[in-house]
Amino acid sequence: LDSSVASVFPCLFTASQLNAQLEGWLSQVQSTKRPARAIIAPHAGYTYCGSCAAHAYKQVDPNITRKIFILGPSHHVPLSRCALSSVDIYRTPLYDLRIDQKIYGELWKTGMFERMSLQTDEDEHSIEMHLPYTAKAMESHKDEFTIIPVLVGALSESKEQEFGKLFSKYLADPSNLFVVSSDFCHWGQRFRYSYYDESQGEIYRSIEHLDKMGMSIIEQLDPVSFSNYLKKYHNTICGRHPIGVLLNAINELQKNGMNMSFSFLNYAQSSQCRNWQDSSVSYAAGALMVH
Repeated sequence: LDSSVASVFPCLFTASQLNAQLEGWLSQVQSTKRPARAIIAPHAGYTYCGSCAAHAYKQVDPNITRKIFILGPSHHVPLSRCALSSVDIYRTPLYDLRIDQKIYGELWKTGMFERMSLQTDEDEHSIEMHLPYTAKAMESHKDEFTIIPVLVGALSESKEQEFGKLFSKYLADPSNLFVVSSDFCHWGQRFRYSYYDESQGEIYRSIEHLDKMGMSIIEQLDPVSFSNYLKKYHNTICGRHPIGVLLNAINELQKNGMNMSFSFLNYAQSSQCRNWQDSSVSYAAGALMVH
C-alpha cells in the first residue's frame, strides 16, 4: 500500500452496485435545505442507515462546495485532541478524493492536532462511511473539490470550544461544507446502555423520545444545553464531540451576527427494541443553513 493513499472503503461490492444504491436513496429525497453549510449524518453500514444519510447529502450543493471538512469520532484509539490523516488521497469505489494539504498545513501550524497512523485511518469507519456519499453528492464537480478529514477525540468542553473557534472561520465560508459524522443512541446490553422511560411506552419509543430531545437541543444551536443533556442522560451519541465542535463553531459565528438554523430531516432505528435482550442503533440526518 502506497503510504500516500489510504484505500479506506473495503470493496464489498462493485462501484456500479454502490453507485446504484446511493442513486436510489438520493432519488427518494427532497432538497429542501440546500445549500447546506453543514450536515449531520450517520456512519453505520449503508443497509442500516443509507436511506437516512441521503436526507442530509441531498442538501449539499455541488455547484458551490469546494472544500469538505469531515469530522468523525474516534472509535478505536484514545485521543484527547483531534488528528489529521497522514495520506494525500482516499480511494473510494467511485473515484479518489484528494485531501487538502494547504488547509492541513494551516491546521497543523496551530499545534492543536496530532497525526493518525495509517492503521488508525484504515480501521476507523466514522470518516470512511461518508466518503462514497461525499463522492456521489459531488460527482458533477469531481475534480474541483478537496476534503479535510479530521478525527475528533474525547474532547473536554473547553477543547470543544477551542476547536469550534478554530473551525468557525472555515464554517463562515460558503464554499466550505462540514460533514459531522454521528450515530445516535446505541441501546442494549452490548452497548452497556439501557435507559428506559416507561411513560413513553415500548422501549424503542423511549429511545426515540430520548434521541429527539437531544436533536431538538442541537436544533437550538446551544453547545452548553447539549453538554448538559449528555451529562443528564448519558445518551450514547457516538459523534457527540464532533457535534459539540460544530455547535461551538456556530456559536462563535452567531456572536459575530451570522444568522443560521439547523433542522433534522430524518430519524431511523436499526431495529425496534421491545425487551431487554434487544439492541439497536439510531440514526439522524440534518442540515445547517446560513440565512
